[in-house]
Amino acid sequence: MKYFIVDAFTDQPFGGNPAGVVLLDSEVFPKEELMQQIAAELRYSETAFVCRHSEQEFTIRYFTPAAEVELCGHATIASFSLLHQKGLASGTCLCHTKAGDLRIEAGKKVMMQMAQPRIVATLGETEEIYQALGVKNYRPAMPVQLVSTGLPDIMIPLPDVAALQSLQPDMGAISEITKKHGAVSFHVFAFGNDGYTAHVRDFAPLYDIPEESATGTANASLTYYLQQCGCLGADAECTFLQGEAMGRPSVVATRIQADGNVFVGGTAAVVAEGRFSHPTNPALI
Repeated sequence: MKYFIVDAFTDQPFGGNPAGVVLLDSEVFPKEELMQQIAAELRYSETAFVCRHSEQEFTIRYFTPAAEVELCGHATIASFSLLHQKGLASGTCLCHTKAGDLRIEAGKKVMMQMAQPRIVATLGETEEIYQALGVKNYRPAMPVQLVSTGLPDIMIPLPDVAALQSLQPDMGAISEITKKHGAVSFHVFAFGNDGYTAHVRDFAPLYDIPEESATGTANASLTYYLQQCGCLGADAECTFLQGEAMGRPSVVATRIQADGNVFVGGTAAVVAEGRFSHPTNPALI
């Protein structure tokens, strides 16, 4: 089995959000124990195991170092960017996952269709949310809302990019608030008038991710939120800059259609590749 380290949402190595990608030699997945061991060895937040059925049909399973998960956006972008670069995928592809079937546009830029977007809730009491970010005495002009395109995240506006970059987040408080509202993260954004739709930061300490350098699902939700707030037209394309404060700048592309469908994606850079030695226990294959 060949493995790759791929940085998603960037065209430069050592930027974006890294994932492990394992290209299987057959259409049969190895035993779960082996896939779990490989993910733990690679130590990235997610490793994708890719089974290729044809140039336009694939099955992917995702493992963190501790467990299998149903879906991972950045690992999907990393996988299909790699597949396209290797000449193994092109055009509109079908990807089977435990979260359901995904429509993927595989090209130099990979775009993934998200679940139907929805506003889950508008959060009226916002003082504790801003206090958890170290922001005092701020009344936002836009609503603070829980929005989902598959996973629920809290959309939080700030007045400018300087305020965004100078945040002092209280991870304990953010964990409590996200747990209370059934959210994955605080997705904090500001407009910069610099060619990007917005600059963003994402905090998900409840899931052991203090800050993430690129968050596909949350930026898809932000796209729908901005459209509902009147900042975008019925059909719009966006670019969000994330990861600056982490030294891993990432550019997340999104597209929203008049029918409400949202796509998220971007480019990816292959950092390294290799081949796993045969495991000592052949029963794991």
